[in-house]
Amino acid sequence: MADGDDVLAANRRFYEAFEASDIDAMSDVWVHDDAVVCTHPGWATLHGWAAISASWFALFHNDQALQFIVTNEQARVEGDVAWVSCDENILGDGPGGTAAALNLFVRTNETWRMVGHHASPVVPRG
Repeated sequence: MADGDDVLAANRRFYEAFEASDIDAMSDVWVHDDAVVCTHPGWATLHGWAAISASWFALFHNDQALQFIVTNEQARVEGDVAWVSCDENILGDGPGGTAAALNLFVRTNETWRMVGHHASPVVPRG
């Protein structure tokens, strides 16, 4: 279970970097190559670290502070690849909401780094 705990810790570092609008911490979370992918809610999929880092820079330089309450975390590890499914319960200056997320990680030099993030809004029922 240690690997699963380490992946969950990497997942938490992702959300901590996001909440803090910390581009350096976010950079530390990700693999820096052309194979990484990111789909922010409502955005087209971004490919490669250059495009993804530019998106974080843009998101971190707007005026809205966000807080994430991450629930329903489920980690799965298969060798040097892992994924976490979770719900992002988002609080901010405007209306909040929930997004279902899938975060993909690979183990490099004994450290779990993100290679994919996909978040999709959850439509409230009734």
